[in-house]
Amino acid sequence: MNSTPWRAPLLWRGAQTLARAAVGLVGRLEVTGDVPQALRHGPLILAANHISPFDPVVLAAACRVRRVAPRIMATAGLFRAPLIGALMRRAGHIRVDRGTAAVHRSLEVAADAVAGGSVVLVYPEGRIGLDPGMWPERGKTGAARLAFASGAAVVPVAQWGSHEVLPYRAPKGMLRGLARAVARRPVIRVHFGAPVTLRDLHPTTPGAARRATDRIIDAITEDLVALRPLEPDRPRHVDPGRPVDPSRAHRRPRTG
Repeated sequence: MNSTPWRAPLLWRGAQTLARAAVGLVGRLEVTGDVPQALRHGPLILAANHISPFDPVVLAAACRVRRVAPRIMATAGLFRAPLIGALMRRAGHIRVDRGTAAVHRSLEVAADAVAGGSVVLVYPEGRIGLDPGMWPERGKTGAARLAFASGAAVVPVAQWGSHEVLPYRAPKGMLRGLARAVARRPVIRVHFGAPVTLRDLHPTTPGAARRATDRIIDAITEDLVALRPLEPDRPRHVDPGRPVDPSRAHRRPRTG
């Protein structure tokens, strides 16, 4: 591990402050739970459910509230954008080339970042979830393999409400979604859960990555239950442009 831990550049901390303000314009942010003091500056993996294109803004704001500055594993498309891409690189975020052989390189970069003392934010589902009830999907094993490679703790982050701000197909319908959110100011909830225990799993054991992934998704799902008590089955807000794919459904905790 590097003797000098990575520290978030001022650019990124400033962007987090702007994100907090932006969320305040379109909704009411409620942050519960916390990140242990000893882990706030890393090494740490934050594993969040993915429900909307607005998630990065919400999570940046919530992390600002909890005094955490994570490096985000984000799709390569953002890094190819002329202005946003340069900002993402300067802020220290990690490019993920999904669906290509280069995705393994992304995990290596992320593992080095965590080992160097960074906090890295990942979406274990690997995409915006398409579960009919908007519950976390069966996850990809990347987050678990990152945890095994780095030895860092994994803190689950459950969120709910960002889907009421931006539609799934944004930027299509983005202005309408933002206007609706400004008028209705939905409650956007983020909860930082207890670290997931993975110490009993050995990386070389067959199926260990899958079992670790299921534990991470289970933890996110269990924390999400408390964030949507009046929406146990389906969300009240329906986005007509959001496709449904039940093929990756993950088991849900019992609520009765």
